[in-house]
Amino acid sequence: MAKQNVIVEKTFAFSEKILDIYFELRNQKHYRLAEQIVGAGTSIGANVEEAQAAHSKKDFIAKMVIAAREARESRYWLRLFDREELLKNYEQLPFLINEIDQIISILNSIIKSSRE
Repeated sequence: MAKQNVIVEKTFAFSEKILDIYFELRNQKHYRLAEQIVGAGTSIGANVEEAQAAHSKKDFIAKMVIAAREARESRYWLRLFDREELLKNYEQLPFLINEIDQIISILNSIIKSSRE
């Protein structure tokens, strides 16, 4: 049985939830905002996944830094969406804001320990 990689699993699950927000925003006709969050939110997991096959430590760190940047952008959008006109009443929003904070923390720890 393969060893579970917490950040890989966490970012994949986050991407799935981001797709739900994407479809909700599109249903509300907020197309530009939907594109912004789906781009940033799914890029986190994609870069973490790519980092798993990095050809060097430097490449691994570079991919994780990109993932961390995308995570911070996602946090920005999620915080912005906490408005009546957008997703204030969206049940998963508080969970996702908490989740992205955890992902950022884990990514920062991985980057820091990889640089040492």
